[in-house]
Amino acid sequence: MTGVTRWTGREAQLLCQAMRKKQKEFAELVGVNPRQIARWKGRGETIVLELDNQAALDTLLAQAQPVVQQRFAALLTERAAAEHDERAEELLRTDPRTRRHHVDGKVMTLVEEGIYLVGPENRSVWLESFHIDIYPTSNEDYAKFVLATGHRPPQHWPGGHCPVVLATHPVVWVTWHDANAYAQWAGKSLPTARQWEKAARGPRGRVYPWGNEPTAAKANTAEAGIDATTPVSRYQSGVSPYGAFDMCGNVWEWCSTEEEPGAGRYHLKGSAFTSPFERAAPSLQNAANATMKDNDTGFRCVVSA
Repeated sequence: MTGVTRWTGREAQLLCQAMRKKQKEFAELVGVNPRQIARWKGRGETIVLELDNQAALDTLLAQAQPVVQQRFAALLTERAAAEHDERAEELLRTDPRTRRHHVDGKVMTLVEEGIYLVGPENRSVWLESFHIDIYPTSNEDYAKFVLATGHRPPQHWPGGHCPVVLATHPVVWVTWHDANAYAQWAGKSLPTARQWEKAARGPRGRVYPWGNEPTAAKANTAEAGIDATTPVSRYQSGVSPYGAFDMCGNVWEWCSTEEEPGAGRYHLKGSAFTSPFERAAPSLQNAANATMKDNDTGFRCVVSA
């Protein structure tokens, strides 16, 4: 993974389609000449847009109505279904940091050993190397675990079955115990709070995964107005230096670190679609009882390198 997947002409075309706008109307919203939209459409995946155009599209998507965002996500999913396997395998072959886990099949990225900056005060801390899931655990990932173990499904699954429309969204309504059970089944573990933070901020201690600028359009927080989870691969311009998605927003993520030893309360990281953007910085702390479950809480896993 390169760290940031940028807007191409094809993705701009899909957003125009999701918004059901004519080319001229869409051009006005993006702030470009209509001929530029035609050029993007013609070049498709072969053209990567200028940074100011990418920022405009990020903002346009973040401010769009939920139905538009859902249509855009569906169009991306359709494209991924047709193209994902070949492209994903090519990425895996060319990026030595990534590996596909042999149990749950999730792609993981290597976080190298070394010093990184932790907490709001940016203290220097050494960590051994580890692999972390690029994406949060999705509903379809969790469905494999439920099928294999008979573990109880989340309460939002109708009839106990993973809903197709939420397959690529992060699983929610899981307690710390549920998340830990999945990790044990997969031969993984929940990340420590420090592992999670390093994967989000990188070795140089970025304030946010994408950098130091507080850009709300790069994460699914309350400001987006979506008021629901989004597909785990949606916020492509907000990935961390290690290529990890959704380290800000979408869902809070359980960690293995207890707030106080023996207290039964564990750290949560990353904020959620219910959170104001000011709570999204990976250095901030949050914790909850291990039995807590909610519609904005999920997890991802790690393994030692």
